[in-house]
Amino acid sequence: MVTREESGVFESLILDEMTRTERVMAAVNGEPVDRPPVCFWHHFQPEGSGRALADATLRFFDEEFDLDIAKVMPDLPYPFPRHAIHTVNDWRLVEPIDPRSRYMTQRAETVRMLRDELGYDTPIVVTVFSPLAEAMYAAADRETFMAHLQEAPVAVHGALATIAENLRAHIQDVIAAGADGVFFSLQGCTGTMLGEEQYREFGRPYDLFALQGALDGWLNVLHIHGEKDLFFELPLDYPVQALSWSDRLAGPSLREARMLTSKCLMGGWNEFGPLSNGPEEAIRAEAEDAVAQTSGRKLILANGCSVPDDTDPRWLHAARDIVDELELPS
Repeated sequence: MVTREESGVFESLILDEMTRTERVMAAVNGEPVDRPPVCFWHHFQPEGSGRALADATLRFFDEEFDLDIAKVMPDLPYPFPRHAIHTVNDWRLVEPIDPRSRYMTQRAETVRMLRDELGYDTPIVVTVFSPLAEAMYAAADRETFMAHLQEAPVAVHGALATIAENLRAHIQDVIAAGADGVFFSLQGCTGTMLGEEQYREFGRPYDLFALQGALDGWLNVLHIHGEKDLFFELPLDYPVQALSWSDRLAGPSLREARMLTSKCLMGGWNEFGPLSNGPEEAIRAEAEDAVAQTSGRKLILANGCSVPDDTDPRWLHAARDIVDELELPS
């Protein structure tokens, strides 16, 4: 019979040998970890190829910072011109994407290259903007988009349905290529952009349809984008394993969110605060506070959203080193 002391020693040995995938999977499932999984990111703006994006991802997440998740950034964008829709009729220009298109093939190629390099000991997630986010980017400006929602909702719904189907197929492709899930970024799920009923009509149905492509993923992260007035509770039932949002800027806090959901929480650092500006003591204080708020369980320590692209790497290196020193509650 194994004593409690022997069981504790055995658990310690297991935790000492955790791979990145084991660590993240344990956090998602609420199991003990050797330390909190950590991830932070910014945009790379590669020169238009899956290989360039894979190389940039590998350098940043694996080689330079030894992060627990390789997050493929949305730097090979959805293939519709930004700010191109000026009239109601322009929404008809949104069409199904050919599976052989550069967008589909190059982003899947990024995942395959990363999987070949990283093996299965590092989780890979692919950033995908929600259908409503892509529609907003396609509109000439915010005013045009909002006017079309009021004047021609049928036209906008038609475009959203097409985008959602395109994204569903794309998500299915990248997971088949080896991704463990998607980082699904919502735009408009905030009172600063839409009313809650508008989001229920123009956002939620298409989010859920697109996410059907991610059903085979075990690390799907929902990112609720915005700096205030989030409709935080509206998407809590989405079929994802983790939630990401700017907990330090927009709220709710990690502690408050834990009262609302049992999903793994991804946050703790203010992306415009110490993580991107220092000093090291403040980076440590936010990390320790995140652990205290969650008891270190079901937590992936991360920035609330992308840090500025010109962030001094010394602060990111400091953040990564601090994570190895964090003490978890017993």
